[in-house]
Amino acid sequence: MNNIGKIALFAGGVLFGSAGFKLLGSRDARKAYSHVTAAALRCKDSVMRGVELVQDNCSDILADAKTINSEREKAAEEKFIENDVTEE
Repeated sequence: MNNIGKIALFAGGVLFGSAGFKLLGSRDARKAYSHVTAAALRCKDSVMRGVELVQDNCSDILADAKTINSEREKAAEEKFIENDVTEE
């Protein structure tokens, strides 16, 4: 490619870039960015509510599991004590 072609491509890129900056900085573009950001924040809030629900459920499951294990340990101790008493 000759030098004139390279210069033309460079000038076209600069022109396209300048138009892009103008477009991205326009009032309509800022309004669109605001709407997209608001939607992202709503999505984040929704996801966080779901995460909190899962965490609460996991806490309940953990508490139930600890209760079950403690009851099993008590039953095993009672059975051990009964076996120990019957052997004497």
